[in-house]
Amino acid sequence: MQIQFRYGFVVDKEGMKVLDVTALDQPKVVKAPVVPFKDARNIYVVRTYAFVAAGHDGLGIVDIEKPEQPKLEMMYNDGGKINDTHDVKVGMTNASQFAYLADGHNGLQVIQLFSPVDNPGYLGFMPKPTPRRIAQYPMHEALMVSEGIDRDRAVDESGNQLAVFGRRGARPFTKAEAEKLFMRGGQVYTVTNTPSTRPAQSTTDGVFATVRRWWDALLRTAGL
Repeated sequence: MQIQFRYGFVVDKEGMKVLDVTALDQPKVVKAPVVPFKDARNIYVVRTYAFVAAGHDGLGIVDIEKPEQPKLEMMYNDGGKINDTHDVKVGMTNASQFAYLADGHNGLQVIQLFSPVDNPGYLGFMPKPTPRRIAQYPMHEALMVSEGIDRDRAVDESGNQLAVFGRRGARPFTKAEAEKLFMRGGQVYTVTNTPSTRPAQSTTDGVFATVRRWWDALLRTAGL
């Protein structure tokens, strides 16, 4: 199972299902259509896509931008050459994204999901995959792929970078820290595109007052 913020994504004999894990000790199955897979064996979530190791059917890519309304984006098996997929992990190298598949008797398969050469949206938050098999390493039986170091960036509504997560030496968020991203007073925090009140009007006096407070705080910290 993979967890991303308030949702868990899991595969079983019926396919991919979504859990609401807002309360980790009380997970609930989301009332959403099951994304069917005949032979799903593992799953890996990256931003707005879930990558499913779909056994004999190869690699399944599911759109989870709306977690409670998942939908199959595409299947990929390179004309049947990927047909025993047990596990999948995804990683970035420079401006390209790759899926690494433990493809059973076929060994390790490397799928380029997008690159500057073949995907004009490669600079976006999560470009639509344009999968292409680029390499294979033969093995007797590839069953698992280890996970690399997770690293991601937080941005505001305009796409401006706020922070980088997963730097070398960093640790994962604790439960309490993670909940600050989506909980307020024990309730799920949401926003709307149609606010009930008009936005506050900033004034020159207000801006100067704010700058003055910051400056005074800086002087106090410096002991001046």
